[in-house]
Formats: sequence, C-alpha cells, structure tokens
Amino acid sequence: MTTEIRQTTRAVGALTGEPQFERFGSLAALTETLSELRRPPTLEELEGWLQTLRVEADELRPYVSFKEWTYARHRVFRNEWVELLVLCWRPGQRTPIHDHNGSYGVVCVHEGVMWETLFTLDAEGLSYQTARELTGGQLTGADVPDIHQLGNPDVSGRNLVTLHLYAPPLKTINTYRIGRTEQTGTLCLNSWNPTI
Repeated sequence: MTTEIRQTTRAVGALTGEPQFERFGSLAALTETLSELRRPPTLEELEGWLQTLRVEADELRPYVSFKEWTYARHRVFRNEWVELLVLCWRPGQRTPIHDHNGSYGVVCVHEGVMWETLFTLDAEGLSYQTARELTGGQLTGADVPDIHQLGNPDVSGRNLVTLHLYAPPLKTINTYRIGRTEQTGTLCLNSWNPTI
C-alpha cells in the first residue's frame, strides 16, 4: 500500500506525536547512519530519514548525470539492509509498471516534477488506480506489495532528480501490463542498468 505524499516541511517530533528522527544536514551524515545499521529499518524510519534530509546540489553533483533514452540510476550507498540511489530523468522518461519484489521504499523529489501512477492487480487484471504529481521536497513511500510507475512528464520541460531509499536493497523488480492478471517479466537491476 502506497503511503501518502509527505512534505519536507512537515513537523517531526514530540509535538506531533510522531517518532523523532535525527535531522540529516548532508548525504554523508545519512550514509554514515545507514552504514551503522544492524537490522532492517522500517518503512517509517526510511520516511523519517528522507523527510529530514537536507542535501545541497554540490553534494549530489557526483551522482547527477543523464542518459538519452532512459533514466539513470546512481548508487550512493548499499549494504545488506538498505540501498540509497539518485535517479536522473529527462522529460518523458519513466519506469516500467513495476513492484519492488519484496522491498519497500521511499522516494523524495530533489528537483523537478515527478508523476506517480498507482495500479491495482486483481482477478480481472492490472488496472489504473490513481495518479499524483510530486515536486521538490515531497516524498512518497511504497510498502509491500505495491505496483506503480514513476516518471518525468514530457510536459515538465525540465530534468528531474530523485532520491530513493529501499530496504532491503533492490535486486530485481517485477514488471506488469494493463489488463494482464500476472507479472509480465522480471528485471535484474544491475544488468539492466549497469551504471549503478
């Protein structure tokens, strides 16, 4: 089940009754925390970490590059518990319709406009559920199971940069097609997009 869109300006802490999360002033501080994990984090923890992250463009620069025909995936950090990626999208680039094959995750829009389309799979087949637009600072989370598609709309006229945090790390994703009652394929992410 996909979680609600969240704003980075949302209050986090004792006054809201929500768990308190350390505020990360840099990507380096977040990756240090991730490297110290000794257990799988919860989806709520992933959301909290990206919710409070403040990343400057200079710190992302080593992970920002684009491809002509498909979006680019750049690994920032990976261990046995989590994977942190920066994805770079030109207008019109999008993922296949997919699930995360047992992983859950959070996506935060760093710059640009991202469209997310959510789908439902039942005995009748895969069908459209809803869609939404996210802009800089907004995030969305995907629990298990979720089927969705992300992309940079053609009409945006600008590039999109997103941060993705998954637990456990993504190895493969299952792909789907509208009207089909089962998955249509499996993509091995390391071989499908070897830039990571």
